[in-house]
Order: sequence, then structure tokens, then C-alpha cells
Amino acid sequence: MSKRYKIVVYVPADHANKLREAMGDAGAGKIGNYSHCTFTLKGTGRFKPEEGANPTIGSVGKLEEVSEDRIETVCEEDKLQDVLNAIREVHPYEEPATDVYPIEVI
Repeated sequence: MSKRYKIVVYVPADHANKLREAMGDAGAGKIGNYSHCTFTLKGTGRFKPEEGANPTIGSVGKLEEVSEDRIETVCEEDKLQDVLNAIREVHPYEEPATDVYPIEVI
């Protein structure tokens, strides 16, 4: 069995379905005979675009709050780069907040 990773990404709620679909189409969320498996939590993202930023939401120098989804999924090592590329292609932010964790399969 190949190495597996958990991917966590934060996205504005109105873009979440498109991002989940792109991640699944790239190979994320495969668990047994199921594909596109994800878990989502709702929350508030906060950020302040600094000089040189090109924010999708908000404006430079102003603290912003956005209703976001935290999407969690898994993927095999051989699909990891494809999934990360899909996130970058579909995500509306210029700097998607994305975490990747190696996981133990039990």
C-alpha cells in the first residue's frame, strides 16, 4: 500500500463544491470503493491583505472576515501533486491555505 496523506484546505463557502469536485476528480478522497470522500467544517477565515497582494475578497490594508469551509480529504502519494495542482487551479484565493499531513493507515 502506498503512502497516504490528509489534505486540509480552507475556501470561501460559495466555492467549496467546485473545489471538492476538482480535488476528487484529481484523485483525492478515494477510500475503498468510494471516491470524492471529504469532511467539511464551517468557520470564519480572517486575513489582512498586505501591500503587493491582489485579494479576491477585501482590500489591501483592511482586516477581512469570510465565511469559509475547512475541507478535509485523503489521497495516495502518487495523486498528491495532481490534487495540489487542482486546488491551485480552482481555488479563488491567490494564496490558498492548504495543509498536507502524512498519515498512518490502520
